[in-house]
Amino acid sequence: MTQKVKDLLSFALRAIISGGLLWWIFSMVNWPDTIAALREADLKLIVAAFVIHALIHLVLLWRWQLFMDALSFRAPFGQVCRYFFIGLFCNLFLPTSIGGDLIKAYGLARNAGQKPKVYASVVLDRLSGFGGLVVVALVGYVLGSTIIDAPSVIVPIALLTGLSLVVGFMLFHEPTYTFFCGIFRPFPRLHKALMDMHMDVVLMKGRKRTALGCLLVSCVTQAVAGYMYYLIAVALHQEAHLLHFMIFAPIVCAVSFLPSIGGLGFREFGWAYLLDKVGVSQGIAVGLSLIGFLFVIIVGVFGGILYVTTISHRRVQCDPSKDISGEGDPRG
Repeated sequence: MTQKVKDLLSFALRAIISGGLLWWIFSMVNWPDTIAALREADLKLIVAAFVIHALIHLVLLWRWQLFMDALSFRAPFGQVCRYFFIGLFCNLFLPTSIGGDLIKAYGLARNAGQKPKVYASVVLDRLSGFGGLVVVALVGYVLGSTIIDAPSVIVPIALLTGLSLVVGFMLFHEPTYTFFCGIFRPFPRLHKALMDMHMDVVLMKGRKRTALGCLLVSCVTQAVAGYMYYLIAVALHQEAHLLHFMIFAPIVCAVSFLPSIGGLGFREFGWAYLLDKVGVSQGIAVGLSLIGFLFVIIVGVFGGILYVTTISHRRVQCDPSKDISGEGDPRG
């Protein structure tokens, strides 16, 4: 089976998953009520929520830059900014909501070199974001447990906490990391690239202040993201509590990592399932989710414009998995 056929089958599977979930959720939605709520939405609050969404991404760009500085990696800020937003564009159609991470890492490494440091910065940045997600969800649940009659919500939070601890331990504990990387010994260049990346990842052990600072930034951005969704709910004339969104937004964000087209389907299911527990109808929950996805599309389109207008003569089209092993790169 050729790689092209595999990619096509992978895309088809993700499209089926997203489409199936959306069909199932949409079939249960009272669309007249949902459309009426969207028509009566407070546009000023919707615009304010979008501004917050855009500002969050600027802060995330800064966080990625902090990790690169900590790893002593230097690249022109214009290139960093360019590939950051191109990654957001690619998130719209690549597997899960983190598929763009591979693209931005591949593009920046291809143009600035030092592939292990670039990939290490992206891994650390994503790990920091996941850590912030877990912290905000835990704190939100502790503070909001008295206003939400849904003990089962602690289950996904516990799973996310456990997963973050396991991944963090694996990345920073050399024997464990070496053991898992042993799977790739039949591919010497890929194995070496993964081990080189680990050497850069563990550099953060000596830069605890930077690591903690980035984690704090992640917590703040995740909390602000919860507030953004709260504003959308208020714009749709809902009376949900702010703490509900501090708990639910991180869970939905994590669910969108699952294989799909830009997180579609899983995101809507997450919001419909969780907000139903606090009295918000599924139709309103889906409307809230789609408004949030519209924000993602707008920012992603900006990245697409950068992709077309600034690097159209050297587009990122190669398989990112080949880059980390050094294949396909004339510099090795």
